[in-house]
Parts: sequence; C-alpha cells; structure tokens
Amino acid sequence: MKAATKKKPTVGHPDSTAANLSTDVRRDLDSRLARVEGHVKAIRRMLEAGEDCDSLLIQTSAVRSALGAVLVGLMEAHLTSCVEPCARSGKSDEAVDRFRRALKTVLKRS
Repeated sequence: MKAATKKKPTVGHPDSTAANLSTDVRRDLDSRLARVEGHVKAIRRMLEAGEDCDSLLIQTSAVRSALGAVLVGLMEAHLTSCVEPCARSGKSDEAVDRFRRALKTVLKRS
C-alpha cells in the first residue's frame, strides 16, 4: 500500500512572502546569513578545541549582532516590499496589523 503524501501547509500570506523581496535584498540577506552560518561553525570548532571563554563570548556576541543586522534588513525590506503594497491595495488595516504583530514578536524576543 502506498503511503499517503502529506500536503505542505500554506504558511503566511501570499502578499507577504520572501518572493516579494527584490533579488538584491534576498541576495544580501542570504550573504549575511551565510556569514553568520560560517561564524557559528567557527564558534563550534572553538568550543570543541577548548578555546578560552572570553573568545567564545566575543564571537557569540558578534553573531548576535550580525543576526540583528539581518533582522533589521528583513524588517525594512518587508515593510517596503510587502506591507506598503498590501496597504496600497486597500488592505491597510490588515497590513499594518500583521506588521505590528511581527514587530511585537521580534522585539519581545530581542
């Protein structure tokens, strides 16, 4: 008997997806995330090698800062590429409410 294929659930809103971000913005965010990923791998190697805690703390702080820059860039791009067009299409209350909730979540976890 063939296993049932599960359909992926739809996440988010069609008018608010990464597909709306410009190619340059997506490329920049991807590049920043790749650097963060490499930095995290380096920290894991440092931990395995028994490096000093001061160095680990400094490097981990650098990753947090780099992720903060990704977050700011993504929020700015989301506002420009998703929220503003949605608002201009007549769904301004919905667009602003979703952005407000996202911002609240981001700030709560910072």
